[in-house]
Amino acid sequence: MSIPEQLWSRCLSVIKDNISEASYNTWFAPITALKYEENIFVLQVPSQFFVEYIEEKYIDLLRMTLYRVVGQGTRLEYRVLIDKTSGKGTQIPSTGDETRSKLLAPVQNHSYVSPYQKQKLPEIDPQLNPSYNFNNLVEGNSNKLARTAGVSIANEPGKTIFNPLFVYGQSGVGKTHLANAIGVMTKQLHPEKRVLYVSANTFQIQYTDAVRSNTVNDFLNFYQTIDVLIVDDIQEFAGKTGTQNTFFHIFNHLHQSGKQLVLTSDRSPLVMVGLEQRLLTRFKWGLSAEIEKPDFHLRKAILENKIYRDGLEIPEDVVDFIAEHVVDNVRDLEGTLVSLLAHSTLADMPINIDLAEKVVSRIVKVTRKVNTVESIRDAVCDYFSLSVDAISTKSRKREVVQARQIAMYLSKQLTKNSLSSIGFTIGQRDHATVLHACKIVTDLMEIDKSFRNSVHEIEEILKH
Repeated sequence: MSIPEQLWSRCLSVIKDNISEASYNTWFAPITALKYEENIFVLQVPSQFFVEYIEEKYIDLLRMTLYRVVGQGTRLEYRVLIDKTSGKGTQIPSTGDETRSKLLAPVQNHSYVSPYQKQKLPEIDPQLNPSYNFNNLVEGNSNKLARTAGVSIANEPGKTIFNPLFVYGQSGVGKTHLANAIGVMTKQLHPEKRVLYVSANTFQIQYTDAVRSNTVNDFLNFYQTIDVLIVDDIQEFAGKTGTQNTFFHIFNHLHQSGKQLVLTSDRSPLVMVGLEQRLLTRFKWGLSAEIEKPDFHLRKAILENKIYRDGLEIPEDVVDFIAEHVVDNVRDLEGTLVSLLAHSTLADMPINIDLAEKVVSRIVKVTRKVNTVESIRDAVCDYFSLSVDAISTKSRKREVVQARQIAMYLSKQLTKNSLSSIGFTIGQRDHATVLHACKIVTDLMEIDKSFRNSVHEIEEILKH
């Protein structure tokens, strides 16, 4: 590590203790130290916007930190990286240098300032669904990246590297929930911000009406005043040339003004068709985050969260059954709970596995997994890293005997095979050996927690 890098690393340690983690990750983590010569410390930043924002918000902290770590009187300059492949950039002195205003003048002359920002704008209805918030958006492996980025955006809209945030995934995985949650949290933390949630279809209808009534300029002017624009199902712009051209200008204006854009789609920008390339390129400027199908653990957590919020009482085995079989999306999960409760109430039936199977079978095809002695034997061998041959021998090694006994016990519990057929399949033993094995396993499970956990873990494996 070079001397400038070492000095900057020490500066970052001080800065990190004085600002939020989200601000640190957004504004300081991407910065690298280039050189320190003749009392001038040069930092490389990703864009001109970084320079302006840091100079406005953090210059005092940055100056005091440099004085403390590097030395009094240290002068700061930035190098804005223009071409990542060639490494070319433009060096800009920090505030306090007389040449700064000259260097920034061309940039300032070309920037566009909306006249609508000069007057106090009326309040607008953000069109958000307050029930779609981060409190009930359960986090899992399938949505962690998108959810984390969404929280960062809500904390500092327009000032993170996630602009635009492009969220994609198949129907029902939670894209609309996340989009609304970003808007809801933004309004809570920044009530002065103009936030608007709009579906692509609604935007298209509004644009068509504006064309018919010759009010396109008013339409453009309104959207250019939005601080956080959330557009749901952006793929519906496909083939709509006029709408795409108008949205292109709105996108450019908001992005250049440091406003936040959040877009959702049912597919990645890489495979979208019917949209202009210049739009697709801009969709990839920020972060593209996929929300995948929820895995079993997330599906169960979503069900438990809704059960808790609605004050319901549903047996855990029923929750597990629903989570195992309703796998495609969150809407089906929540719909299953509503249907289950309705059936129970209207027919005065207890909520149990039988009722759950009846309800779920109307939503998805339910195929109960059938375990065989062979599949149980193989699962036990995999769990204990033993070969099938080892469990079938007359070996008296403790780990082999224990695995054989567990296989016999689970075969008796989970299949309808006779004791004789179980014994024959697992090492050609007789029915008396199987009975003895079942008794040993039952006794051990009562006194040995570790052994009991192992048996339960194998049972869970066999269910999926």
